[in-house]
Amino acid sequence: MKNYIKGLLIFTGIVFASCEDVIDVDVNNDEERLVIEASLDWEKGTAGNAQTIKLSMSSPYFSTEEDTSVSGATVTVTNTNSGAIFNFVDENDGNYTIDNFVPVIGDTYHLDVSYNGENYEATETLMSVSDINSITQSIEGGFDDELLEVNVYFDDPEDEENYYLIRYYEEGDLFPYFEDISDEFVNGNEIHDFFEKDDDEDNGEAAFQPGDVVDIELYGISEQYYNYMRLLIEQYYSGGDPFSSNSALIRGNCINPTNPEQYAFGYFRLTQVNVTSYTFE
Repeated sequence: MKNYIKGLLIFTGIVFASCEDVIDVDVNNDEERLVIEASLDWEKGTAGNAQTIKLSMSSPYFSTEEDTSVSGATVTVTNTNSGAIFNFVDENDGNYTIDNFVPVIGDTYHLDVSYNGENYEATETLMSVSDINSITQSIEGGFDDELLEVNVYFDDPEDEENYYLIRYYEEGDLFPYFEDISDEFVNGNEIHDFFEKDDDEDNGEAAFQPGDVVDIELYGISEQYYNYMRLLIEQYYSGGDPFSSNSALIRGNCINPTNPEQYAFGYFRLTQVNVTSYTFE
C-alpha cells in the first residue's frame, strides 16, 4: 500500500511538472502585404474636398509591432469622366491627404498607388445617398421588447438599384455595428432599419439607456462594395457559431495588374454619407 501511494505521488508530481512546460506552436504567417484604406466619403452638407487615404503593411496576428505605417508611396486618384487628377500628399505617418478633391455623384474614379516597385489599382463609382427622414426610439420593434432600440427611416429612389451601409456607434464601445441593405425587395419605398444592444461583458457593452448617444452614418454604396461588406459582416457576426461556414479570405478591389499575386489588402470606395446622432430619452 505504501509503495502504491508513493508511486501515485511520483506520478502526480510528474503530471504537474509537465503542465509547466512551454509549448511552442508554429503559426503559418503569410507574406507582408500593403494595406490600402481608401474610403473617400463625401458627407452631405460639406464640399468633400478634404480626404485621406491610409497605407500600412500587414503583420502577423501575434505581432507586437505597433507602427506598420507606410511612407514614400505615390498616391493619385483620377476622375475618369473628366480626366481630373488628384495627387495625395504624403504626411510621413501613413496618411496621404488632399484638400481639393472634387466629388461628383455618378462619376467613376481610378486609384493608383505606387510603392516599393509595385503598382496597385482600383476603380469605383461615387454613389449618392438619400436624406434621413426621421430617427425614433422604441422598445417593441426589435428582437427584445425590454431593450431600447433606435430606428432610422429613409426613402429609397424608384426605378434604380440602390445599396446602403449603416454604421452605428456609441462612444465607449469597442467596435461599431454595421448593417448592409439592398433595395431588392423594397425598391421605391421608405426603408426602416433599427439597432439595439444587449449587455455584453466580453466587449464591455451595455444596453441603451436614456441619455445615451449613438452616432449614425448612412452611406450610399456600389453593388460591388455591398457584396464585399456583406461577406465581411456575415463572417464577423457568425464568429463562434458552430454551424457557420469556415471563414475565407475576402479580397478587396485593389489589384496589382503587373504582378497579380502581389495584390493589396483593403478597399477603395467612394460614397456619399449622412452623418448624424441620436440621444435616447
